[in-house]
Amino acid sequence: MSARAVVGRVPEELSARVPVEEREPGRGRDGVRLLVSAGERLPRVGWFTELPGLLRAGDLLVVNTSATLPAAADGRLGGTAVVVHFSTRADGPGPGERWAVELRSPDGRGTTRPRSGGPAGAVVALADGARLELVEPLTPGAGRLWWARAEGFGAPAADRAGSAVVAWLHRHARPIRYAYTARDQPLSAYRTVFSAAGEDRGGSAEMPSAGRPFTARTVTELVRAGVQFAPVTPHTGVASSEAHEPPYPEPFSVSPHAAWLVNAVRAGGGRVIAVGTTAVRALESAAGPDGRVRAASGWTGLVVTPERGVRCVDGLLTGLHEPEASHLLMLEAVAGAAAVERGYEAAVGAGLLWHEFGDVHLLTRRE
Repeated sequence: MSARAVVGRVPEELSARVPVEEREPGRGRDGVRLLVSAGERLPRVGWFTELPGLLRAGDLLVVNTSATLPAAADGRLGGTAVVVHFSTRADGPGPGERWAVELRSPDGRGTTRPRSGGPAGAVVALADGARLELVEPLTPGAGRLWWARAEGFGAPAADRAGSAVVAWLHRHARPIRYAYTARDQPLSAYRTVFSAAGEDRGGSAEMPSAGRPFTARTVTELVRAGVQFAPVTPHTGVASSEAHEPPYPEPFSVSPHAAWLVNAVRAGGGRVIAVGTTAVRALESAAGPDGRVRAASGWTGLVVTPERGVRCVDGLLTGLHEPEASHLLMLEAVAGAAAVERGYEAAVGAGLLWHEFGDVHLLTRRE
């Protein structure tokens, strides 16, 4: 059996419809539950606030500092209303920016449903005279995500990474919201304590949600326990689980300082624990066959699988993933298929919550 077979599909009652601080007044972001799958041991369910006691002095948490963009905007394709999800920017600042976008249909309840993309040459009209011309599918043969040429977005703001589109999004767009959520949330609900203003492509289409439960108090307690932090910046696009697609290339950056920290911790016998699958992807893209991490930036199309394995990551803190998501292969690469299966059995049995406002899962490699 596999985690996919255990879950089958996520029952509606296990979808986190609002953030924990709204579900359970009096709790903060750190009030979610924590599933722990440690090597060959049986999984256990506790609370995220226990994390400082579960890690060791000398461990390193690698966190994603990408800020979440307000990436959903209303538009019209001919006479039809559409919602555009801005996913990933292809080129540098200036006129004629190209973005990977997903067109969706409004469902009348404040969220959206899938629709086919294209056709090539179609123009989506947006607020304030902005427009997108659809050019070609992001992946040949797949019509969900399209490259689009951005025109009429105005001048970029000085603090928005030199991108006219990012500046426009902050004026006219809102965070991406999916149908399992109960209501709109402010952009602050989708930002983590590690979020920083982007210096290159401005941010991510969706929240690096594994970092959401961290608060200033949790970070302080972890530092007091001897745990260190290393920042990396993978900017991620829209989720691909609906279409059963593998991750597509996305921009990332691992600084010389972060690379040095990872190598030093590993040399000293500490564990490198990535906060989120995006952090794993960035680190493993910068790691050589010897497991040594070097400073790197650019685009990565890496898909981490059990066959490929992990070179520098000893653990992963992540949310609970849909049964069809390719991220489950990454979890198996880190902890092994049996540990992931046992963990997901425990998650379903304990009624843990899925999605970006849900509970979290700590997996560590077999000793």
